[in-house]
Order: sequence, then structure tokens, then C-alpha cells
Amino acid sequence: MVGLDVTYADAFGVAAAVVIDVATLSVVEVATASGPVSFPYVPGLLAFRELPLLQDALARLSVSPRLLVCDGYGVAHPRRFGLASHLGVLLDVPSFGIAKTPYVGAFSDIADARGSWADMVDDGEVVGRAVRTQTGVKPVFVSAGHRIALPDCTSLAVRLSGRYRIPEPTRQADILSRRVLAES
Repeated sequence: MVGLDVTYADAFGVAAAVVIDVATLSVVEVATASGPVSFPYVPGLLAFRELPLLQDALARLSVSPRLLVCDGYGVAHPRRFGLASHLGVLLDVPSFGIAKTPYVGAFSDIADARGSWADMVDDGEVVGRAVRTQTGVKPVFVSAGHRIALPDCTSLAVRLSGRYRIPEPTRQADILSRRVLAES
């Protein structure tokens, strides 16, 4: 499983791809790619900004990813096709998104217990889930991207969250991309 994230400083970005062992949640391999970003930040069009760097980072891994976990959205997107969907379709690899803040859809109250969730509904359609990965902390927002079902994304979001709110694949990718950017 590969966690993905991109960190920016103005028009420069660093993408990180982090391979995680699902059984131990330990980092197996990392790869980064950095460079200028030509597409501006436009809400709803993040994939166009991040895809080139993410593809470059993924190409630097020695293993082919079997599942992509993106810091972003899949179908919980105004066009029902966010970053996780774009990348999954482009590479024909199962993918889903995990975000820290809601983008589209409303959800009901969630119990405080780890593993609790509520559907995110937008225009009458379930587009994702608000998922509590740790007891008593804010939820994360999970949505399927490509070739994976929402219940599996929900289970994986909880399973991949060791001690922290953010699941380990995207948490490690965020840490790595920020560190590499700071060193640039």
C-alpha cells in the first residue's frame, strides 16, 4: 500500500510516495519528486496540480503499488472525480482518498468510539464517510477513488490508523514531503 501527499512552497512542490506494510504499519520504502508546479491552485482541480509530481514519485519506487491512499478525495468531490479517482484511473490501480476536512456532503453526528462513521451525503448521493479513526478525536473524510468499495475504504482508514488520527500511509507521506521541502 502506498500513501501519497504533496507539499508546496509557492509554485514549487514536493510529492512523497510511502510504501507501508499493512500488518505492522511500518515504512518499507519511500520516494519523492520535486519541481515547479505549472498548474495554479484551483479548488476542485487539485489533480491537475498534483498528478505530475505524484506520478514521478510513484515511478521512483522499486515496487508497483497495489493500492493508493491519497491525501485528498475520490468521489466526495463536486464532479465526483477527485485526485484519488484521477490517479487510480490513470494508473489502473485501486485508490481512495482520506482528507482532514470535509469538502462536499453532509453527515450526521458520529459516536466517539474508534471505528464509528457516518455517510457523507451530497445531493442525495452517498459520496464518502466521516470516520472516527481514534476515540474522541475529529473524524477523517474517506471516499472511494477507483476499483475499491466505500466499506473497504472505511475499514482500511481505521486499520491504518495506529496511534494517530491520520492513517499512517498519508501521515508518513505528509511528514516526508514537508521534510524534503524544508531541506530544499
